[in-house]
Amino acid sequence: MHKKVVVILLLLLLTGAAVVLNGSGHWKKAESEKIAIIHVEGVILGGRGQSGFLSEQGGTDQLIRLLHQARDDQAVKAVVLRINSPGGSAPASQEVGEEIMKLRSSGKVVVTSMGDIAASGGYWLAACTERIYANPTTLTGSIGVYIPYANWEELFKKVGIQQEKIKSGPHKDILSPDRPMTPEERAMLQSMVDDIYQQFIQVVAEGRNMELERVRQLADGRVYTGNQAKELGLVDELGNMYDAVEGAAALAGIHGKPKLQEYGKTSPWQMLTGGETQGLLRQMLLPTLPNAPQQLAPLALPENWQVK
Repeated sequence: MHKKVVVILLLLLLTGAAVVLNGSGHWKKAESEKIAIIHVEGVILGGRGQSGFLSEQGGTDQLIRLLHQARDDQAVKAVVLRINSPGGSAPASQEVGEEIMKLRSSGKVVVTSMGDIAASGGYWLAACTERIYANPTTLTGSIGVYIPYANWEELFKKVGIQQEKIKSGPHKDILSPDRPMTPEERAMLQSMVDDIYQQFIQVVAEGRNMELERVRQLADGRVYTGNQAKELGLVDELGNMYDAVEGAAALAGIHGKPKLQEYGKTSPWQMLTGGETQGLLRQMLLPTLPNAPQQLAPLALPENWQVK
């Protein structure tokens, strides 16, 4: 009798454990179906972008790092790019756009949510995603390329400034503001602009499934509202970020309310101890703290902060 009770108890325990493991497995599966939110803020620039006292924004280094994190995280089924950018560098936009395509090739769903503005390079990135959401009043479009140039020759003459230079070739100082551009140089630069423009409209044509000629008609540099962009086929849906999240979940086959995870979200401590801020604090603290390592120890600084 005693043995039967023990066997029954063991069976109950094993059954209970199986239920818990089974339930845990389902819970983990539900937890694993996440949507990553990656913000694209400010002017899109190569490298670290707009590096300031409290943040780094728009830099390709950070954006590509976040895209890689989303690709490597098996729990992430979809990514929403929250774009709030007027554009920026063409090479930087292209670099991030190619990473978005690699992310999609890995099997992840990538959707764009446009904020106040997603124009020029911002639209380049959006065109690389599967679906684009914009608010009716979002400013987007501005598909085109330009090289800024200013000629201050007359101003220099008025204030008595005469620039001289020794150069290795006739075009080494192209775009110099102290002399007029030659017709040959203008043709060279126009050729560069045309080449980059062709690459841009090719990205839009492929991303939006449009004919190149149709894209050229829309890509004269003008800006569109979200409403207008939807009518023209440059945007898929009108809606905010959470509409984009729901759309991404549907595309990824996520059932129920998805778990959201913001990539690149910076804590107050990271803002105070990362990047340029870290170096600035070193400069401020070291002259006043002779025994800096000992005095800073109670602050539990990260291990990679080497105070010497």
